[in-house]
Amino acid sequence: MTTLVSYSVTLYRLFCSVTGAGGYTQRAAADDATISQRVVNVWFNTNVAPGMPWQFAPVQRSVNVHLGQDTLVFFTAENTSDHPIVGHATFNVAPSEVGLYFKKIQCFCFTEERLEPHQKVEMPVDFFVDPRMAKDPDLTDTNNITLSYTFFESKNPAQAQNLSRFDKQPASPAAGREIFATTCSGCHSLDRNKVGPMLEGVVGRRAGAVPGYPYSAALARADVVWNADSLDKWLANPQAFIAGAQMPFHLPDALRRRDVIAYLATLKQLPAAHAAQRTASHPG
Repeated sequence: MTTLVSYSVTLYRLFCSVTGAGGYTQRAAADDATISQRVVNVWFNTNVAPGMPWQFAPVQRSVNVHLGQDTLVFFTAENTSDHPIVGHATFNVAPSEVGLYFKKIQCFCFTEERLEPHQKVEMPVDFFVDPRMAKDPDLTDTNNITLSYTFFESKNPAQAQNLSRFDKQPASPAAGREIFATTCSGCHSLDRNKVGPMLEGVVGRRAGAVPGYPYSAALARADVVWNADSLDKWLANPQAFIAGAQMPFHLPDALRRRDVIAYLATLKQLPAAHAAQRTASHPG
């Protein structure tokens, strides 16, 4: 009986990790799923244990994702105390039946995490929702999923990693591509005009220069060439950078802007004739 009790928590966690019981999410080495046309809205909920002096919040309140779509989102954590604290995040998804299909590739919840006094960091979570969810009769009408985290002070502080490792990572075009897919692609395409102008070859291009796109007067006359510095200012606050600009969206977080700009820098400039042909076919 003593042995059974000792291992009961471990066995229950193993059971949950395999079956998704209790909304326990799964781990995956990579997203090898085929992207489905079905879209779900994933909401994020964050808490800290009573008495733990951390502030913990999602950068984005929710994202719309296709089943099978590799998605990168971010959370911030700040230690408001005068001493280091090691935390560990518990997690679950609701409805609980989704746990079997919600798969994380990267997450701060996989390890014990250390924050120095008054240190604030941004932490990524890379996930996808398995398209097999669409075939589950219990989830036919499920269009909203809530991913919840709660940070507790760790009982194993010696095993902690320092959360500052996320701040020290170089700009990642791969991360930028995922951020673009979840936050920018609703208005922008790479190869055609949509609500916003196409972005193929935007780095090095003069503002207001895409043929066939109805720019605001402010952008049309702006003497700006898009580079890392000007894109950072634009994404941080379009109206402050170019007075009269009409883009309603902005990325307040510097690390996310850095990754998106690194991704945009990988997009090659279309030949002029090819660009004109595409904008004529898709005048936006």
